[in-house]
Amino acid sequence: MDLQSESSPAGEAAAQLVLEFALDPEAAQRLSRHGAISSARAGRTKSSAEELIWLDTADGALATEGLALESNRRGLRRLLRAMPAPGASWCPGQPPEELEAPSEEAATLVPIAAFSGRRSLIALGEVEAELLTGKLRAVAAEMPVARLTLRGTTAAVLARAAALADLHPLPPIASLAEEGRALARGEAPRPRRRGPPVLAGAATVEEALLAALGHLLEVMLGHAPGCRLGAGPEGVHQTRVALRRLRSVLKSFGAAAACPEVKEFDQGLRDLATALGPARDWDVFLAGTGAAAAEAIGDDRRLLALLKAGETRRQEAYVALRRMLDGPAFPRLVLAGLGLMLLRPWRAGPPEQSALLDQPLTEFASGLLDKRWHRLRKRGEDIAEHGAEALHEVRLDAKRLRYAAELFAPLWPGKPARRFLRRLAALQEELGLANDVAVARGLVGSLGAGVPAWAVGAVEGFAAARTGRARRHALEAWDELLGADPFWR
Repeated sequence: MDLQSESSPAGEAAAQLVLEFALDPEAAQRLSRHGAISSARAGRTKSSAEELIWLDTADGALATEGLALESNRRGLRRLLRAMPAPGASWCPGQPPEELEAPSEEAATLVPIAAFSGRRSLIALGEVEAELLTGKLRAVAAEMPVARLTLRGTTAAVLARAAALADLHPLPPIASLAEEGRALARGEAPRPRRRGPPVLAGAATVEEALLAALGHLLEVMLGHAPGCRLGAGPEGVHQTRVALRRLRSVLKSFGAAAACPEVKEFDQGLRDLATALGPARDWDVFLAGTGAAAAEAIGDDRRLLALLKAGETRRQEAYVALRRMLDGPAFPRLVLAGLGLMLLRPWRAGPPEQSALLDQPLTEFASGLLDKRWHRLRKRGEDIAEHGAEALHEVRLDAKRLRYAAELFAPLWPGKPARRFLRRLAALQEELGLANDVAVARGLVGSLGAGVPAWAVGAVEGFAAARTGRARRHALEAWDELLGADPFWR
């Protein structure tokens, strides 16, 4: 999928697009009766049985390369890229890429997993919808699946998907071939993208912006299913990190990406951050300050009552977060991000904005990093005299610099970049610990009269004692960072 195949927003809106979405099997049963489908139907639905089999060598050589050999019910085979190639541009919802015809050696491959079900084609004017429903099967396991593929002009496909938001269509976190492989092995599908985006292959500002958006949307989609009670804290933590990196990308590219659509997308990210915040804060408190206080003080019933009340708040925060992620707002947010990638609305701006988008990436990145480094140094002047609020501002500026430095460091590979990032991360970590303590005091204070006042005071006192240690380590980390040369100069 070429994200820059047209030169104008109008041309991109009319470009042809294919997007794939995962649907809950129960929601897929309601698709044909949905108003966005029934009102636009242009002819009878064509339905047929479908059988797919994915093959590989006994040692999984194709899967190791991110490939899968697919055979349909007529015996026709095609080689697919089930996992995106490292460094390649990626748009969530992009169907697996079909590669060259398989060689004769393919006859020696063995079946790994299979799909059986039905394929339905629905004509909707400018858009054609293809619904695949059935079961994914391996030797000892099976699971229901449903995939919706929309084909048509970019604008029409995005609009039709948005109209179906209450059915919760989301770009799948793995291809059917990869899900089948994972089912056969009894493991989770491999993530397409993880961590910060790697922009070493981007030549211009716009290429980097598109690559970062696609990467981080995929990371966020991959971690969002883990944001539920009983799944552990990592899903919330990593979803929040991906979201913060997304917002940092929008801010980093600033004037280059300025347009109303970016502002609207950023507002949606802010709303999701508001829902993620309480769940993450209670996770950190209960596993950090709360657990440490319980270990130091012992099994005092008053402290146990406080921790029990905190656990109740954590569960409430998770329920509220899950309600948002399972509602139509989350698919609309993802579609808004895809719209930015596919329609590039910033290209409707003035000529100077287009010139900035076409600027060499290294030139743009070094200027941005210089500004953020200068701002952090200025904020940290006389840091030993800073109070809690001023240290919090230093932490925020360190975080902004770290996200930008992680984003652009691959443009300057080598030890200086690794050393700078390591020292910057250490500073942010220590300042974060000090901030966690401040957050903990606010959390226990919010529990109200139902919690023994002694327990609140005990935790606040315990947290205050930890603040001094975190502050000392933060000052040491600050001195270490000042000794690291900026790698982008």
